[in-house]
Amino acid sequence: MSYDIHDLARFIQKDPSPTIIFYGGEPLIEVEMVEEIMDNIPAERYIIQTNGLLLDKLKSKYVKMLNTLLVSLDGDETLTDRNRGKNVYRRVVENLKLLEERGFKGELIARMTVTVGTEIDRQVMWLLSNRDFAFKSIHWQLDALFWQNDFDEKSFGDWSERVYMPGVRRLIETWVERIEAAGEVLRVYPLIAIMYSLLTGERCKLRCGSGWNTFNIQTDGNITPCPVMAGMIDFYLGNIWDSNPLDLQDSTFVGDPCSECEIQHLCGGRCLFANVTKLWGEGGFRMVCKTVFDLIDSLSRVEWRIRSAIREGKVDVVDFNYGRFNSCEIIP
Repeated sequence: MSYDIHDLARFIQKDPSPTIIFYGGEPLIEVEMVEEIMDNIPAERYIIQTNGLLLDKLKSKYVKMLNTLLVSLDGDETLTDRNRGKNVYRRVVENLKLLEERGFKGELIARMTVTVGTEIDRQVMWLLSNRDFAFKSIHWQLDALFWQNDFDEKSFGDWSERVYMPGVRRLIETWVERIEAAGEVLRVYPLIAIMYSLLTGERCKLRCGSGWNTFNIQTDGNITPCPVMAGMIDFYLGNIWDSNPLDLQDSTFVGDPCSECEIQHLCGGRCLFANVTKLWGEGGFRMVCKTVFDLIDSLSRVEWRIRSAIREGKVDVVDFNYGRFNSCEIIP
């Protein structure tokens, strides 16, 4: 950080109920700074999004202060190590066990990056039920639309049509069956959050909160709508010296095709960065949109079964309520 921590404190303390999210890169490379912020800037919630490799550096005092921890595991050991490097999975799992010993009581979310080749249903269910370290909360994000030179239309198209979307449908069926049979709502964020909106009529802006409820403070003190937009000067919203967090401009504009889309009230526009840049072009953008349409349509088709389970007293609408603005984008 190129600014003084007291300048950050003065800015954040203007918010009566702030949440502080440590994001990166890898925030725990600067673990001393994370701890200094937690010592000096009171917040309603502290959240860390991390690759998990340095969690052992976080002292017990700060572990107990965490409200939510998002850890990057993409599925089982083979898949995670293929994506992230040899022995990453084992190192992260051992660190998570250590955190439990140090008193972590918050929500632990496996934050999956889903790449071409991932069998989404198998990997999500594995994370929820394996013997190494079973998670209670899952979120995933498609590795799409973040770079210009990684778009392989045939590869992504074939995988999304033949593997990903059918896998999401199977996952939804497994999720609903568990609700009907055991009255248990598995905390799979894309599913619980969209279903909650269907059940309640909730209408959503960008579901991650970026640019209207959640903002990124860069290491130079400038403010952008989200961390992915760091350095995009045209989208700067102010800075920590001259701005009030409660007065930051709502910058949740999304253009075509989202602005005219019939599911925008459920999708929210998916991702502001992707809307602005369209790095895969219009065709690639619409291919990703198709996966969102299929997800929402598949959940809409089972809504009646969820409502039946609610009427029968197996579950309650509140069971589908979800942690908002905690770094889960909701829409993959």
